[in-house]
Parts: sequence; structure tokens; C-alpha cells
Amino acid sequence: MPRPYDPPFAKNSMFAIVSDIHGNLEALTTVMAEIDRRGISEIVCLGDIVGYGPNPMECLDIVRDRCQTAIMGNHDFAVLYEPYNFNSGAESACFWTRRQFENDSDIDRRAKRWKFLGTLPARVRTNEYVAVHASPRRPINEYIFPDDIYTNPGKFVSIFERFDKLCFVGHTHVPGVFLEGPDFYSPDELDFKFELSDEKAIINVGSVGQPRDRDARSSFVVVTETHVEFIRLEYDVEATVKKVSETKELDNFLGTRLLDGR
Repeated sequence: MPRPYDPPFAKNSMFAIVSDIHGNLEALTTVMAEIDRRGISEIVCLGDIVGYGPNPMECLDIVRDRCQTAIMGNHDFAVLYEPYNFNSGAESACFWTRRQFENDSDIDRRAKRWKFLGTLPARVRTNEYVAVHASPRRPINEYIFPDDIYTNPGKFVSIFERFDKLCFVGHTHVPGVFLEGPDFYSPDELDFKFELSDEKAIINVGSVGQPRDRDARSSFVVVTETHVEFIRLEYDVEATVKKVSETKELDNFLGTRLLDGR
């Protein structure tokens, strides 16, 4: 007889997980307003607060003030150190973002921002889940793509060995659920709600500021004791595109891609 399912989270618990904000202030403020509307007070950020977008400092300030947990993403790491394996547009955006932090005339505020960015952990492990930016095997840089199910099944075996039950990730900007099968289910296939069970799962929460699943709406999740809900929100994407176009150091593609969610 199968044993009764033991929910991983406390009764009536609820929290939000955001990721890959990428300096998109319009998207982030829209998501935070929805989180507030739902009465959620606990927020986890899976990294890439900065990079690509035109408002890195404002977004970092919001995450620092609102998120109880925040994790290092590869773009956060690149701003602190050096961009690794970035294309030219991403690299230019990284160096521009760094200059925004360095040129802040408020010395105390500048120091606090650098300290926050520099002390972000690579992973967070609780009794209920593991949270990383990229993968539980390589938490800052490894991509987990749906196609890996077919092209690299051994990768999935290794990745699923690195956590006990649930792992939350971002990095690819493509939301969905990976099961140990291996299988992948998009939010559409799940009717935007993944029911928690005893089965191991990697849950990609998608991207707040730069979705890449051909859906321009911001993506994040809300976690309860029984399920994970995928939420999509429209935001003033045209305002963000305009800001990018007005910043000569940022490639226009970093703005126009937002219109198509790619």
C-alpha cells in the first residue's frame, strides 16, 4: 500500500518565487503589486536581478527590501567579477550595469548595494526544498533545457541526485516542471498548477523581466502546501523597450525581444 503523501510545506503556508528580473523595473513592480494583492509576505528571488535591462539599481533595491531570500545569478556574478561566455550584447550590458553601480554619488548607498550583491549565496537549502539560479549541480551557470530530456538523459540522472524532493530554478527564462522520468511539462500542459506529490521535481519559475517562451508576460510562481501556481502578468513592456532604446550602451535587441517573449 502506498504511504500517505506528506506535504513538504506547513499547513496554510504560501510564498512567492521570482527570478531573472534583469533590470526590468516595469515588470518587477507589476509582479510585486500582484504579490501584495494576494497578501503574500514571503518572497524568494533566484537571481539575475541585474543584466540586460535599464534599471539595475532600482531593481536591486526592491529585491533587497522585499525578498527574505535572494540567490546569486550568473549576471549578478558577472557584474561583480567578469562576464563568462556572454555574447557581445550581454557583455556590454554587464559592463554598463557595473558602471551604474560604481558611479552612484551616494557612497553609503553604493557600498550597501555592492555588499548585498557580493554576499548573495549560490544556493539555499531548507527542509522542504533547494533553491538555485541555474541547477543543483552547477548553481550559477548550468542550463536545464527541456530538450536535454532527449539529448542528454545522463545529465538529468546526475542533476536529480543533487536534491531530495523539490528544487526551484530559473536561468533559462522558460517556466515548467521537470520530473525524474525524465519528463518536462509546460505551465500550459499543467493548467498553470503543479500538484505536489512524493515525486521529485525541478520547477523552473520563469523570468520576471525577460521571458523566452514566446509569451511576453512576466512569469513567477506562488507555492502553497499542496501546489505550485504559475502566474503570468502583462506589464508596460513598451516603457521598458523605450528605456533600452534610449540607453546607447544597451543593444536595442535587449528591448525589442521583450515584445515577443524571446
